[in-house]
Amino acid sequence: MLSNNVKSGYARTPHRSLLRSLGLDESDFKKPFIGVCNSFNEIVPGHIHLRTIADEVKKGILMEGGIPFEFPAIAVCDGISMNHEGMRYSLPSRELILESIEVMVKAHQFDALVLIPNCDKTVPAMIMAACRLNIPTIIVSGGPMLSGKTNGEDIDLVTGFEVVGKYSNNECSEEDMLEVEENACPTCGSCSGMFTANSMNCITEALGISMRGNGTVPAVYSKRKTIARNSGRKIMSLIEKNIRPRDIINEKSIKNALTLDMALGCSTNTILHLTAIAKEANCPINLNMIDEISSKTPNLCRLSPAGPYHIQELDEVGGIYAVLKELSKKGLIEKDCNTVYDKKIGELIENVNKKSDKIIKDIENPYSKTGGIKVLFGNLAERGAVVKKSAVDEKMMDVTLNAKVYDSEEDATRDIFDGKIQAGDVVVIRYEGPIGGPGMREMLTPTSALCGMGLDDKVCLITDGRFSGGSRGAAIGHVTPEAAEGGIIGIVQNGDKIHVDIKNSRLDLLVSDEEIAKRKENFIPKLPQVSGYLKRYSMSVSSGADGAVQKD
Repeated sequence: MLSNNVKSGYARTPHRSLLRSLGLDESDFKKPFIGVCNSFNEIVPGHIHLRTIADEVKKGILMEGGIPFEFPAIAVCDGISMNHEGMRYSLPSRELILESIEVMVKAHQFDALVLIPNCDKTVPAMIMAACRLNIPTIIVSGGPMLSGKTNGEDIDLVTGFEVVGKYSNNECSEEDMLEVEENACPTCGSCSGMFTANSMNCITEALGISMRGNGTVPAVYSKRKTIARNSGRKIMSLIEKNIRPRDIINEKSIKNALTLDMALGCSTNTILHLTAIAKEANCPINLNMIDEISSKTPNLCRLSPAGPYHIQELDEVGGIYAVLKELSKKGLIEKDCNTVYDKKIGELIENVNKKSDKIIKDIENPYSKTGGIKVLFGNLAERGAVVKKSAVDEKMMDVTLNAKVYDSEEDATRDIFDGKIQAGDVVVIRYEGPIGGPGMREMLTPTSALCGMGLDDKVCLITDGRFSGGSRGAAIGHVTPEAAEGGIIGIVQNGDKIHVDIKNSRLDLLVSDEEIAKRKENFIPKLPQVSGYLKRYSMSVSSGADGAVQKD
């Protein structure tokens, strides 16, 4: 056991003395030490209940003869940090979480880990930590929020963002807006649509690093406690069999995760995170590989923001295993991947069938024959860009639009609310990438404002930053190279024509090669004027095409 490094032998007398101060005795020193990383805090709605989850995990560990040691991790609420300086810290928090877990595990020599995330960056950060540390690990998340209701209709956080656009466009009253505000987020948990947090939690099941239901069982259901307690018990089995994350997360299971991603129509942020996870698992992927998987994976689900359904409804009809089973009918799932159950994923889904084709379409009758996420290439995105195709109106699949260029989200949002964006425009927001932002901010406010104003089928947004999993419409993000790296997006001018061809995976600035070369000669990229952690982050972060990870 790794923990013997801090508890065995006469030389560890002072170490054991410190451990005894925690209440341990001689019999405890013979047991495995399990780190329980809990990202609880009192500001993030998806994390407010995680003390309960951690308590259940620790019960499970104790039941099977382990000694749990809980320690914290930070977490950022993307919704609260949206559309201001705070969003610059969201993606960078992923690396802080990853590295702080590494520090705690290496310093204290835990034998295994149970990781408790829930919202956007905590989930990928903890999967990355599992791969990097490669000791027996299981992920148990806090679960999704239930959707809200107003006037008999299901609503969620995105409704709250979009109603602001409606109000600014004089399409609803202040009382209507307050009604949405009071009902959009009715429970604790990760926001209820197929946004980034829930996308990543669902992906943990496809990767095999969590138990069934981890991605879909609502936070407020008693079954969530059962999953947590059983995860605590299961980690002891993983120790006994020495099953480690890289035995589970490999090229095949990441392929399964990407396939599920396309079938569900997950957040575009999953591409960023899976790229980073694959790097930690020593099986790197790239946007070309992702596009290849998307081209042959049918889109089976349309959950908010792409459709009217929410995560609890996906859970009711069989959850992630039911989606995987449907995909397996066409041979799209690698069935021989191992899981925390020490069974192959094929065995686990063999007897699972969806209970309704309303939420999960038959594979013979999908929403579309290709995946919910599309990778675009062209002179404006030489290394790629990403769009949630399943949330784009059919009229915006192949359009040529007039560029309106902004060097920050704030400037673009101001003009949107002031009514300066018209049908036929493409809003280009640059200097929002990992380096140039820095931090690659999500931009749910401008996309939701356009949707609320009824422009989501008439206007496109393009950025070297990111869009929230809650964004819908022709929102194209992750444009690489970014402006701060000297990318073509940095030389786009007001009035330029941009061709967006989502069906054929193209994103092109319709300017001659000669004009592009001329503009490049005089182009000096802007670099962010920041200090503290953001300064260190901007100097060391890689391109969005590489997962925006810290450079080696």
